[in-house]
Amino acid sequence: MSKMKKLGLIVNPVAGLGGKVGLKGSDGKEIQEKALELGAKPESPKKAVKALKAIKSDVSFTLITYPSNMGEYEAKQAGYRPKVIGEIKEEGTTFLDTRNAAKKLVKENVDLLLFAGGDGTARDVYEAINSKIPVLGIPAGVKIHSGVFGINPKSTGELVGSYLSGSCNTKQAEVMDIDEKAFREDRLTAKLYGYMMIPYSPNIIQGSKESIGHKEDYVLEAIALDILESMDHEIVYILGPGTSIKPIADKLDVKKTLLGVDLVVGRKLFAKDTNEHQIIKAIRDRPSKIVISLIGGQGFLFGRGNQQISPKIIRKTGKSNLIIVATPEKLASLKGKPMRVDTGDSDLDEDLKGFYRVHTGYGKRTIYRVE
Repeated sequence: MSKMKKLGLIVNPVAGLGGKVGLKGSDGKEIQEKALELGAKPESPKKAVKALKAIKSDVSFTLITYPSNMGEYEAKQAGYRPKVIGEIKEEGTTFLDTRNAAKKLVKENVDLLLFAGGDGTARDVYEAINSKIPVLGIPAGVKIHSGVFGINPKSTGELVGSYLSGSCNTKQAEVMDIDEKAFREDRLTAKLYGYMMIPYSPNIIQGSKESIGHKEDYVLEAIALDILESMDHEIVYILGPGTSIKPIADKLDVKKTLLGVDLVVGRKLFAKDTNEHQIIKAIRDRPSKIVISLIGGQGFLFGRGNQQISPKIIRKTGKSNLIIVATPEKLASLKGKPMRVDTGDSDLDEDLKGFYRVHTGYGKRTIYRVE
């Protein structure tokens, strides 16, 4: 008789809190308090529930988790009767709670540790367990550069079920994180912390982020010129973050935030480093277009580092008004995989599927799909 499988669960209740309000992360009590003041709402609990509801396993398993909003509430909301271990303080959780939970779940001999969070949470789990057991991340943070996450909550839950049923293998995946303080100062400093074992399916695991090389700079300048020639003075252009979009702002002589979302109207800066509320206000009575690039190696257009461009904004703008920018090299980094979206709205993610024109040079377009 085979032993009952055990699934460990950790939810970082504040992961993703700073995304829509433009804080570029959620690490630290001060940032979390500021996010709440700006009207932010927790993202990770509902994403954890969505993942848990998607688990379908051919074998029975026990769900073991931490108290209240670190997993207990989410497990019960998804229809489970979890075994609850450990203790947390009612006034709020910290990274130490995540690390303690991970250590205790290792002692419980769980077959897989499932966690909801971002790169900071992945790093805390890594620091705690030292690759002793397989893990899998539900993408719920602002920063998700690591390769230990599923592409969205639903597919992550499906992969959990496959793994517990014994129908998928494991592989080593990177744990990466960035310096949030530098990030808010418009500097991207990423560091590889190590590797963890994950269940693997090439169509479900997002992979780690890949950067573009300097040789692509001239291509991005050509794309920028192409975009500028078609700009309408009456339209609000929502410029997403990243090195692929910055050359467009440079050609306009607009000082863009490299890692923020900026608004341009009439070829001039209208609003800098905006949050969801500011963008909604700006486009309420104006037509808009979203200028965005995909993440190299991952393929994400929405849901990774640009949560300010929320489902409400995407719906208001319309999928026909997406201007997608990518060099041929960046598209090649996807190795044939499609572009992805993880907006947090399943219906919108479904609506956004299809084929899009991608600007790849001056006067050059290619057709690529979102799946």
